Amino acid sequence: MSFLNHVQKPTKRLLKVALWGTLVAGLLSGSTVYAQPKPLVAAEKVELDKYLGVWYEVARKPMYFERKCIYDITATYTLNENGNIVVDNKCYDAEGNLQQSVGEAFIANAPFNSKLRVSFLPEGLRWIPVGRGDYWILKLDDDYQTVLVGEPRRKYLWILSRTPQLAKEQIHDYLNYAKSQGYNVSDVIYPEHRPEPQQK
Repeated sequence: MSFLNHVQKPTKRLLKVALWGTLVAGLLSGSTVYAQPKPLVAAEKVELDKYLGVWYEVARKPMYFERKCIYDITATYTLNENGNIVVDNKCYDAEGNLQQSVGEAFIANAPFNSKLRVSFLPEGLRWIPVGRGDYWILKLDDDYQTVLVGEPRRKYLWILSRTPQLAKEQIHDYLNYAKSQGYNVSDVIYPEHRPEPQQK
């Protein structure tokens, strides 16, 4: 056996291993790409003047920022002098204490207005374009009474309503739409809204 033949056999073996490795890696990467969810689709267009006002949270995915919120969770949106949206989030914790967080939302896809970036930095620092979270309006009824809100990573999700109570069928309809958008909705929370005490 010549020296050349002695070298060629292991080289052919290594070449086969390399080719198989490349093929397997390609298949795995292809399946990974295929497994990734499609890009999240926001609502086609939102009329801001109709969207402003008070919304009640009727369902959400768990999140750190609302860990203390137990009941009567609301979000109130108003326009400020800069044309941006003031976001006023309120809720009550287990001890009945009011929790409040005020931020500012900046429209990211004008004139369609369905993608916003929200900052909860101190008011004087909100102009800095860092630390802003995505707030995408995904599904909104024609009367602006119910809305599904999410973000591209599909970590956060809210169903908001103009009334504290929303029919189960409607909630399921919005959750099914979220599922069609690649959301896992098995861990959704349904916060409580307590009736206001009657005046004596």
